[in-house]
Amino acid sequence: MKPPQLLLLKMLLLALLPATGVRAQALKPRLRQMVTPPAQKEKFLLYLLIGQSNMAGRGLVEAEDTVPNQRVLRLNRAGQWEVAKDPIHFDKAVAAVGPGLTFGRLMAAQDASITIGLIPCAVGGSGIAAWAPGVYFADTQTHPYDDALARARTAMHTGTLAGIIWNQGETDSNSEKSAVYEQKLKALIEQLRTDLQAPTVPFVAGQLPDFQINKIGADSQLHLNEAAQRINQAVAELQKRVSNYTYITAEGTADIGDHVHFNAASARLLGLRYATAMRRLQGKISGQK
Repeated sequence: MKPPQLLLLKMLLLALLPATGVRAQALKPRLRQMVTPPAQKEKFLLYLLIGQSNMAGRGLVEAEDTVPNQRVLRLNRAGQWEVAKDPIHFDKAVAAVGPGLTFGRLMAAQDASITIGLIPCAVGGSGIAAWAPGVYFADTQTHPYDDALARARTAMHTGTLAGIIWNQGETDSNSEKSAVYEQKLKALIEQLRTDLQAPTVPFVAGQLPDFQINKIGADSQLHLNEAAQRINQAVAELQKRVSNYTYITAEGTADIGDHVHFNAASARLLGLRYATAMRRLQGKISGQK
């Protein structure tokens, strides 16, 4: 994205925030405001945020990431609704800025009558194999798929599932796992739609960035990771095989210095792309009805 577009994104996000108190917001807030969601389920639109660390977010939290928007909520670890602030996720202590909050703010901006409910369920380090029923992920002592399913069902008591966004693939960027990534992601989408009784729910996946395709090796030289390219190809090809599905690219993004995780600005840019893709997909589905 060109500099003028990045500036436009920042101005748009700031326009969605309260005019006062921005600089006074504490980073990584310890206190969260518990709220009651809208009484009408159709006015409370839910989005499931799944994947691994780049969905959970590892970008540095800044003041703009902690300013509350009363129409953007998150389901916390205890299954309670609160006003969303970064970190949205809680998979690990290092959780910080990911694409979720920007996505939620922009989805809320399209209709002043709705409230957005974010359901954070990403698990850092999890491969796509961990996102299947009954699978235990030892690194975080969790069951990624089962936990996400349970949290989504809890949220759906008070709201309407409107979409799912997925950012994952780093762990599967090797020759063996990348070869079956397309079929595993297709199976995951089908399983989620079946288990959540949402056969047409929109699903948007994210591709891997260039800094994971061209990796710096132990020799300090760049090396092409063909497996990461296969992951991206799989994510794109699914658009031909799965209904109500699309994807976003990670072009023009940067890392935090570890060649793995998006910095905060890039995470927000992905949030913009997810929101744009989700709205386009929802519009297409609505037009088919």
